Amino acid sequence: MSAEPGGYAAARLRLLTGEGRSGPPRRAALAELTDAWLAGLLGEAGRGIALVAVGGYGRGELSPRSDLDLLLLHDGRDPRAVAGLADRVWYPVWDQGIALDHSVRTLEEVRRAAADDLRVQLGLLDARHVAGDAELTASLRAEQLARWRADAHRRLPELREAAQERAGRHGELRFLLEPDLKEARGGLRDATALRAVAASWLADAPREGLEEARCALLDVRDALHLATGRPGDRLALQEQDQVAGALGLPDADALLRRVYEAARVISYAGDVTWREVGRVLRSRTMRARRPAPRAPLAEGVVEQDGEVVPARTARLERDPVLPLRAAAAAAQTGLPLARPAVRRMAAVAPPLPVPWPAEAREAFVTLLGAGEATVGVWEALDAEGLVTALLPDWERVRCRPQRNAVHRWTVDRHLVETVVRARSHVRRVGRPDLLLVAALLHDIGKGGPGDHSVTGGAIARDLAARMGFEAADTAVLATLVRHHLLLVETATRRDLDDPATVRTVAGAVGDTGTLELLHALTEADALATGPAAWSAWRAGLVADLVGRTRAVLAGEPPHGEGGRLARPGAGAEDERLAREARRTGGPVLSLHTRAEAPVDGGSGPPAPGPVGAELRIALPDRPGVLPAAAGVLALHRLTVRAADLHTAGPSGAAPDEAPVLLLSWRIAAEYGSLPGPDRLRADLVRALDGSLDVPARLAEREAAHRRAHRARRGGGAPPPRVTVAPAGSRLATVIEVRAQDAPGLLYRIGRALDGAGVTVRSARVSTLGADAVDAFYVTGPGGAPLPDAEAAGLARELERALGG
Repeated sequence: MSAEPGGYAAARLRLLTGEGRSGPPRRAALAELTDAWLAGLLGEAGRGIALVAVGGYGRGELSPRSDLDLLLLHDGRDPRAVAGLADRVWYPVWDQGIALDHSVRTLEEVRRAAADDLRVQLGLLDARHVAGDAELTASLRAEQLARWRADAHRRLPELREAAQERAGRHGELRFLLEPDLKEARGGLRDATALRAVAASWLADAPREGLEEARCALLDVRDALHLATGRPGDRLALQEQDQVAGALGLPDADALLRRVYEAARVISYAGDVTWREVGRVLRSRTMRARRPAPRAPLAEGVVEQDGEVVPARTARLERDPVLPLRAAAAAAQTGLPLARPAVRRMAAVAPPLPVPWPAEAREAFVTLLGAGEATVGVWEALDAEGLVTALLPDWERVRCRPQRNAVHRWTVDRHLVETVVRARSHVRRVGRPDLLLVAALLHDIGKGGPGDHSVTGGAIARDLAARMGFEAADTAVLATLVRHHLLLVETATRRDLDDPATVRTVAGAVGDTGTLELLHALTEADALATGPAAWSAWRAGLVADLVGRTRAVLAGEPPHGEGGRLARPGAGAEDERLAREARRTGGPVLSLHTRAEAPVDGGSGPPAPGPVGAELRIALPDRPGVLPAAAGVLALHRLTVRAADLHTAGPSGAAPDEAPVLLLSWRIAAEYGSLPGPDRLRADLVRALDGSLDVPARLAEREAAHRRAHRARRGGGAPPPRVTVAPAGSRLATVIEVRAQDAPGLLYRIGRALDGAGVTVRSARVSTLGADAVDAFYVTGPGGAPLPDAEAAGLARELERALGG
């Protein structure tokens, strides 16, 4: 290879764009090509000078846009001569636009730098000779490996602490929608750390699948570099389809699943390795090492050296329930399953008979009911294929991404996290076993086509029969999975004072026992989803719906059975505001700030966030109220987290009084403090009489928001979707709106509905992460539901008005 930059650049381009070579062969070929070029740049330097590759380049794994990590090692000769040699190498590299991490040191300077900086020492563990004095490089390698092994008792805890701190900053690679392939937990830097542990000779990482996982992440990074034309390790959303295509994968979801599977292997290998490092280091502090005692935990299961293993007398080949007994014992005691034991059980233990025996089902439920300890044990079983052996349908959700900002986990981890959350509710339900199993299976249908709740209900029925549940219990589990979204969607999107709402829920649930299980599952599912999916407000709405449904199941008629869509009894605050609105004839407001508190029982103060408040508005019913109120809130940069609109009819004392419209808002200031109610009222009056030009004031904000949204995401949001809810109500037409939340969205919806000449009799508005999910109960001029064709036309018009 010529030392001329043009020759290297052309050869490098051919290697990166040519067909037939990718993955490890291309990375190795690129490293060899670069070695030859750099050797030509250094030339005949004589003894006492060596050019050494370290880090990823030292491992011979050069990605298209990787830095070159180079050390010019010398024997302490004339600094000016050494500087001249360095310039001979560094400047051509820079001229090529290649990032360079370089240093010029003597052996003694290398010793000091490695002693002071762990990352320097880690890079030197992969030192590889490129050019010059090979004996000098060999001395460096031998010395650094010996020093690493001698200092392992001190350096390895430091390395583990660095990995934990990095994971805290960058998160878990296998759960992120825009992961950092290198820095996140389970990424390339963790794989490098496991190589360093192996080099210490204190412990070794599980080898099976680890190298393949590391290569998979490197392949993705190569494709990312080639697709974007720039260095970097973050797999951004807008680049995932292109990277997937470069790797021959069908779509971005397939790409993320490959990344997640690789990260899971590396994360699990890290857990096992660091546990072994801790055991070895603890043993070195003991003056006399004695054989660890084996304490019995269950039939055929013992604890040894802080891990759960089969007893010596266990007959693995004859005991199909032993893996579940061992898993249950590990979870109950909070001890890890020894990896060799899990592998042996996976290889030797016979499959469970179908249906499962009662002992297996009981051990499985015990495993699920262990709380946080369930997660680690489940991961150990899953890593060795035992989960899919028990539940074949698990494979469809394993490592499956969820492209929803509300969700924080992959589908499989979300299911396990829901089980953990359900553990706190087992005392309030009659069948905790059904609650835990339903929590594990509620999203099992997400791996298939169609509505995941419908698909999941059928899968849950099959799996419950496989587990040996009786027919009645199997039916309950299928119902729980089929309707696991029923309560929260109904409570937040339907008017609970419409008799059809509660009767629909009661008909789907069937009995109070299933209702209490569904209530507990709903909360566990929401809490396991993420902070945006649950709040005290949603919990209150769901509890209200459950109470009303329980009453109907007990034989009581639902509120409003007489055919009037109105609340039978408003709260004292609403009654006061309604009276004042009738007396003054104008809008009346009350504003109460509210302290945001954790709803999952977590300790500590809530995370910092916008100031929240409850805003109530009452005013005589008239057209244009909804868009006017929503527009004023948007102008004051108030985010609407939830809203409820309903009409208070005339009081019994004065039946001729005009109805009053009551709007209840949960709002938050985007920044700064909340405006006072007097200021909000004044702007609302101006908006209603037309002196405040709300559309013009909002136009600029909306345009700025759209520009910022495109800049962050690399494209527009999915278009709004407006539908007519089938059989939503006998008294009104229910229009559902799903759209990207944005300033002024609710104003535009209200304005479009007003323009269509319909009356909004009630509404439920909620925001889930970045999405608005709203339901509007509307009637025609005569106060009746809209005809089907007219309702469908309204939905289309509203969709067009929102930009769909």
